[in-house]
Amino acid sequence: MEKPNLNLNMKKEYLKGVKKIAVMSGKGGVGKSTIAANFAIWLSEMMNEKVGLMDIDITGPNIPKLLGIEDKKLNVENQKIVPIAASKNLFVMSMAFLLPTKDSPVIWRGPLKIKAVQQFIQDVKWEDIKYMIIDLPPGTGDEALSIAQEMKPLDAAVIVSTPQELAVLDVRKNITFANKLEIPIAGLVENMSYLICPHCGEKIEIFKKGAISKTTKDMDISLLGELPLEPVVTETSDKGIFHIIESKDSDFSKSFFEIAKKIKEFVDS
Repeated sequence: MEKPNLNLNMKKEYLKGVKKIAVMSGKGGVGKSTIAANFAIWLSEMMNEKVGLMDIDITGPNIPKLLGIEDKKLNVENQKIVPIAASKNLFVMSMAFLLPTKDSPVIWRGPLKIKAVQQFIQDVKWEDIKYMIIDLPPGTGDEALSIAQEMKPLDAAVIVSTPQELAVLDVRKNITFANKLEIPIAGLVENMSYLICPHCGEKIEIFKKGAISKTTKDMDISLLGELPLEPVVTETSDKGIFHIIESKDSDFSKSFFEIAKKIKEFVDS
């Protein structure tokens, strides 16, 4: 099979001066979009920074639902798309804003996805933002490669996984992808790491442990932290409520704040 041309020496650089962080996962369903959304909320609401959040999961855009802005409509000013304001400091672009209904599928081949990614970068009015969080679809396909090329240099990749060996198997491919495209890796987030029993407070490890720590050692990357599986996080996300703002003292929020600080320190250093 002929190897694809990765064009690693491309000179393009959009959003110059903006810190660009790609949130990646090997598999779907590991909480990648939740991590991306909450990191953007933390930066914009708790750190008072101007933040862009780009939902590049073209066929499965979930960010607007997580932020409670799925019914918003885009406007155009001076031939530029105006991103949706989720709050005074957080601005969002997603394919979900362009679909006629919530149930409408995006049935596109690669070239159309690539064109959409380019438009999200070049044709959206990203003004005065300091950080850009990019929520990528699972895997290492068209969207991820397009972002790596069009937004080069990216400042960091944050990789999200659950503890299962099956999920970690694909995470290793994400790590290799980032290394090949010269994207600095801030580290790995272990999501759904454990469950706190609501009755006795005991810490329950739902999945087999060990695969994440082995991967971080084998591939020489940092473990940013472990996040618990909390049903209330799912409930608030489904309602578009900012859980880390409303429930700062929850186990999830406290663990997440430590992870967010590490990511910010990495990209600001």
